Amino acid sequence: MEEADTKTRANGAHAARFLIPVLLFVIIAYTGCAMRPEPVAKQSFYFDTVCSVTIFDMENMSEENAADAIEAAFGQLREYESLFSRTREGTDIWKINHAGGEPVNCDARTVELIRKGLSYHALSGGRFALTVGAVTQLWDFHEGKTELPDPDALKEAVLHIDDTGILINGNTITLKDPLAVIDLGAIAKGYAADGIDALLREKGVTSAVIDLGGNISCIGQKPQDGAGRKSRPFVIGIELPFSDRREIVGTTELSDETVATSGIYERFFDAGGRRYHHILDVSTGYPADTDILGISVVSSAGHSADCDALSTICLMLGQESAMELIESMPGFEALSIGADGEIRTTTGFALES
Repeated sequence: MEEADTKTRANGAHAARFLIPVLLFVIIAYTGCAMRPEPVAKQSFYFDTVCSVTIFDMENMSEENAADAIEAAFGQLREYESLFSRTREGTDIWKINHAGGEPVNCDARTVELIRKGLSYHALSGGRFALTVGAVTQLWDFHEGKTELPDPDALKEAVLHIDDTGILINGNTITLKDPLAVIDLGAIAKGYAADGIDALLREKGVTSAVIDLGGNISCIGQKPQDGAGRKSRPFVIGIELPFSDRREIVGTTELSDETVATSGIYERFFDAGGRRYHHILDVSTGYPADTDILGISVVSSAGHSADCDALSTICLMLGQESAMELIESMPGFEALSIGADGEIRTTTGFALES
C-alpha cells in the first residue's frame, strides 16, 4: 500500500477532525495560547486504513522536532507493512504463504507477532486463527463489492485453517500445510501501534495520540493552555454503530492507555437480504454469528496488540461471554454494544454520558 499523504501539519483545527470509521474517535479541543506550540499531525494510509499521529508535547517541543518524530513513526509503519502484509509481494507473510511448505527466515518482529497471535489462538479455543487467510482471501469487503464467495471454495479453504501447523524454529517459520495462508489483519495494527508508541517515547514525546484505524494509543495526557490549567486525559467518543459518525453513546478518558475496537459494521455488504461482515467464523468461512455490533477493549499503553486480538475474539464470543472473559483478565476493560442496543461494560470501564 502506498502512502496517500505525506504532508505534516501543525494545525490544531485540522487535526481535530481526524476520525476513524469505527466505534471510536478522539475528541480534541485545542485552546489557543502563544506560549504553547500548536500540535503537529500527519495522516497517511497503511494496512488498508487511514492512520494518523498527533504530537501535542515533547521534550524540546517545536514544530520541527515533532515533525521529525512523526516522520520516524511513519517510517516504522512502512517497515511493519513491508513485513506483515498478506497481499504485498515480498513481505515476510507473503513469502511464508508462497513457500510451498518450505521454511522461511523472517524478521524477529514477524516472529514475535506470530507468537503473540498463537497465544490468542490458544486463549480463544481456536476462534482466533492466524491461518484464516485461506478464507479471507475469498471475500472482498471493499466498497461497492457484493459478490459472495463460491460455497465449495469456502468449504475447501476452511480445511486449511490450522494454526497448529505454524512451526517456529528460531527466526524460521514454516507452514506445515502448504495451502494454509497466514493473515495478521486482526492483530498487526495493534502491534504497529505499540511499536510507534515505544518509538515516540524514546524520542522524548510526552503527549500524543496514535490512531491506526480502530487502534488508538495515547501517550500521557492532553496539555492545556498556559493559564495555569493542568493537563487532562484524552477524551474518546464512543460512536453509535451505523450512525455515520453522527451520534455517540458516551465518552471515556485515556491517559497512557490504548483502546482497540472491532465491529460488524466496519466492513460489510448486503446481498440477498442478508448482511455479511468481515469478521469470519473459522469453522464455516462465513461471517461470525454474534449479538455484538461493536466492542472496544482498553488497557495500559503497550498493549494495543492484545486489545486488537481480544476485541476480535470478544465479538465472536458474544456479549455475555465477552464480558466474562475481559473481567477475568487483570488490566483490561471493555464496552460492548449489542444488536438489541444494550450497552454493557466491565466493572472498571468508565463511560460518561
